[in-house]
Amino acid sequence: MAINAIDQTRRMLSLVTYLRERPGARVADVARAFGITEDELIGDLDVLPMCGTSFRGGDLLDIDTDGDRIWWHNPDAGGTGEPLRLAADEATALLVAARAVATLPGLRESDRDALLRATAKIEAAAGEAAGASSRLSVTFESEGGVFADVDRAIAERRRLWLRYYSPARDELTEREVDPIRLFAVGHTYMEAWCRLSEARRTFRLDRVAEIRLLDEMSDPPPVELRDLSEGLVQPAAEDPEVVVEVGPGGRWVAEYYPHDSAEELPEGGLRITLRTPDPASLRRLALRLGRDGHIVAPSALAGSARDAAREALAAYGEQ
Repeated sequence: MAINAIDQTRRMLSLVTYLRERPGARVADVARAFGITEDELIGDLDVLPMCGTSFRGGDLLDIDTDGDRIWWHNPDAGGTGEPLRLAADEATALLVAARAVATLPGLRESDRDALLRATAKIEAAAGEAAGASSRLSVTFESEGGVFADVDRAIAERRRLWLRYYSPARDELTEREVDPIRLFAVGHTYMEAWCRLSEARRTFRLDRVAEIRLLDEMSDPPPVELRDLSEGLVQPAAEDPEVVVEVGPGGRWVAEYYPHDSAEELPEGGLRITLRTPDPASLRRLALRLGRDGHIVAPSALAGSARDAAREALAAYGEQ
């Protein structure tokens, strides 16, 4: 089950205490204790070494794993033995970030008030070091505002109105949705019940052109949340089979697309067999590959991909 950033932060703070008290803890035991998958735990362990009382040597958490056990090589880092003092650069970074987050649209007022109180305390503690932060500002891209609105809608159980770009149809559509959860798999997504299609849909936040909270209460029907530990796209056995052949420059396809098999071809190529509920969506893949690969089967899809490539080349030649 996906969780929001605040819940993940709480989990990671608890993880620090848990690991400090259990040197050499087993990955499987820790994942079970926190109710997460081993892959999610490894993801947390990839982030923890970037945390500490500062970014100076010895202050960051030195935590690693051999895949079976977790080792903490400097358990005193991040402790409370010495009072925390902010350097000028650290105070500036904290204050600029805090002020930027406080301006996010959709932020709950209670959270905004708490953040402003914390900012005032940091300013008082930093003294003269806080002066530089007043001359700097950060503006978030649109996805940050969309995230805040979705997060607020989930917390307040409110419906959302969207203008959303669909790359498959290359068009903007307007729809009302009942948000279910936020999650990140490469990009940040919202899973929601779409009132336009009357079905569960997944929306990539950077494709939301416009968003608005509505007064109507969100009321999605009960749905079983998918396990996303294996990725966003999880083909079913009954989905149509597609065969793609790529050269050395297209081997990345086997890394990014779930597939049934990847056979080595002469000169470093691959013959990749995969399944997808919407084979037509792979025409974009064929265009992206260009000379590095092509669709072999089914023949109808291979033909439409060739036609799309010819049309693209013709359009390019007319410019």
